[in-house]
Amino acid sequence: MIVTPLDCSDPMPIARRFRSLPRFAFLDSALAGSAFGRYAFVAADPFATFRVADGQMSWNGKEISSSRPDVRLPGRAILAELGRRLALYSQAPVAELPPFQGGAIGHIAYEFGRLLEHLPSAPAPTEGVAELELHFYDVVAAFDLVTGRAFLISTGWPEMEPKRRERHARERADRFMLLIEGSGPAEEPFVGLKDLTFEASLDRAGYEATVARTREYILTGDIFQANIARRIARDLPAGFDAWGYYRALRAANPAPFAAFLDHGNVQIASSSPERLIEVRGGRVEARPIKGTAPRASDPAEDAALAAALAASEKDLAENVMIVDLLRSDLSAVCRPHTVRVPSLCGVETYASLHHLVSVVTGELKEGHTAVDALAAVFPGGSITGAPKIRAMEIIAELEAVPRNVYCGSIGYLGFDGSADFNIAIRTATFVGDQVSLGAGCGITLLSGPSAEFDEAELKAKRLLDAFGRPA
Repeated sequence: MIVTPLDCSDPMPIARRFRSLPRFAFLDSALAGSAFGRYAFVAADPFATFRVADGQMSWNGKEISSSRPDVRLPGRAILAELGRRLALYSQAPVAELPPFQGGAIGHIAYEFGRLLEHLPSAPAPTEGVAELELHFYDVVAAFDLVTGRAFLISTGWPEMEPKRRERHARERADRFMLLIEGSGPAEEPFVGLKDLTFEASLDRAGYEATVARTREYILTGDIFQANIARRIARDLPAGFDAWGYYRALRAANPAPFAAFLDHGNVQIASSSPERLIEVRGGRVEARPIKGTAPRASDPAEDAALAAALAASEKDLAENVMIVDLLRSDLSAVCRPHTVRVPSLCGVETYASLHHLVSVVTGELKEGHTAVDALAAVFPGGSITGAPKIRAMEIIAELEAVPRNVYCGSIGYLGFDGSADFNIAIRTATFVGDQVSLGAGCGITLLSGPSAEFDEAELKAKRLLDAFGRPA
């Protein structure tokens, strides 16, 4: 491994230089001063891609055969194969560096859940959107935003022979340093598009009726809660600048688990405040969000809104139910008696919203990996409901459209066994000349249909506004 210190504490100049390379990826901690957004990572030009589309795995575009090619591969078998591929490039972590030191970055679509569970009625992702797409990066620019230190890390993979690997690491480091130290390409300003109108899968009346139907399912004992969302989409002008849109979104709605991914045919812009799971040194952490309130410009009013959220019976109950679900999920892969809830229903404040956030931790069982932990919790309980599988069935019935990357996850799996994935809320997916995003709410027996629609609109506002915001 070749590690080169960088004289740059801001990841954006490096991101601009890497942007022109294939499969550009930016895991961005855009919320300054956040305790949970300490690190940022920029990578491009991967040496391999692991992709799952319509249930079929591929490695660098070549299908990985199944013993039953006529049947979708179970999700856990897919993740086991992913784990084997990661293990080929196993390396020890370097303690003084940021935690991602080479590995796989990408997305897992919400619809990957239908491969983990038997959900025959769940819709497939939109054509072109993979259920899972992870690119394997041998070089990464890693930033510690607290200390201001940054490094270019070149691992030398996929070379296996030690001397060839060291030589390859040096050659790749030199190539990327030339790019970093060069003048960089000119970047066109994003001027935004004014007066855009979007089409929603459910209008106000339709969404409120769906909330009412969800409450009926709760009354009959099917579920305790379900997260019901609307899909919002529109066509865009040819050549729309998705990276410019991300820059505008980053300025309007900075978030600790933000990301921009360019898969070639698909671009993803996310400003998520929520962590699905982090695995580091055998310790697991999830940070579910349940409970939302708007911000106010007046400090006294803003504090009152946060206090009202902290005292909300409906939001507290919703959060606790998801914490219980996560405790159960993590218990499957964590050592007995290690699953803890160090923080329950704490208020966290972001650019436009207050949220109730809990923290659930555990210690992985011997022989279990970050991939096992990811399989145990995906998709996140905060965007499904409880019980999870029945809630997912009801979501498929009532929403009737794919969520795609929205409510899935974006993040990394390190060659050293680490992982960090968000829940891809506040996320826009660009496929060709169309963009789609989602916004929804957790529905409980205490939910009011009109209030839930208003909350979903509030969650979508910053994403929609960013289309018209210069950057």
